[in-house]
Amino acid sequence: MKILNFGSLNIDLVYRVPHIVKPGETLSSLSLATFAGGKGNNQSIALARAGAPVYHAGRIGKDGEWLVGILKAAGADVRFVRRDSGPTGHAVIQVADGGQNSIVLFPGANRTITLPEIRQTLKHFGKGDILLLQNEINAIPDIMKAAHKAGLKIWFNPAPFDPAILTYPLSLVDLFIVNEIEAADLSGARAGKPALAALARRFPGAQILMTLGAKGAMLKSGPRQWAAPAPKVKSVDTTAAGDTFIGYYAASFIKGLSPEQCLAYACKAAAISVTRKGAADSIPGKEEVFLGE
Repeated sequence: MKILNFGSLNIDLVYRVPHIVKPGETLSSLSLATFAGGKGNNQSIALARAGAPVYHAGRIGKDGEWLVGILKAAGADVRFVRRDSGPTGHAVIQVADGGQNSIVLFPGANRTITLPEIRQTLKHFGKGDILLLQNEINAIPDIMKAAHKAGLKIWFNPAPFDPAILTYPLSLVDLFIVNEIEAADLSGARAGKPALAALARRFPGAQILMTLGAKGAMLKSGPRQWAAPAPKVKSVDTTAAGDTFIGYYAASFIKGLSPEQCLAYACKAAAISVTRKGAADSIPGKEEVFLGE
């Protein structure tokens, strides 16, 4: 079983601030740091560091070649990362003293993916493999349809959420990976368990994996439901917590672990990540998470 992550590659500009800037406010930052980022990139690094066979597909500009080096160093296969003449996608991230963040995205090369490269990439994958998607690239409906036709299982993390997602062929999705807000936006129900139940009713053929921040995570599959708490830690930066969770959940799934174990290891990895600064740089290695496994 292989994982194809068709996702974003970003350069993250992280500004440490006393608080998230308010409308009309000018605020001096305490520091500036540059990191590898993008939800797709972060999830591929998490998958690779967790020991999963992950292939990253996406696009960068000339200014993003170093991102490919970081993916390779983590253990991801980068043969399907293509080059674009324009700039690499980037994010401007504010991180407040309490660890919360605010993000502005510029898509750049992430929104230049073409149908021929989608078809060419999917030729290398087939039945039993997993396609992992987020919402920071273009052509997602086309990728979903082509992957479904090729027999891949589709795992979709609808982040960042926008109303266009509701027009995607969501009936093809096998696993939705959402936080409480995304679940509410996608289902139209109140955040939390009501949104989880509403999503399960709306997409009866899919599993719903919902992260709950400091409260842990839940998985619903038909009438069955599992939950795991999050370890208590002091949060420094939550930027890549969700991406770390997804990578370690998928890696645990591929290892054949039970739903309870998949949730527990994913929560543990995410908890470790929030104690560190940065996005990709905060993602732990498998020796820190699968200790004794």
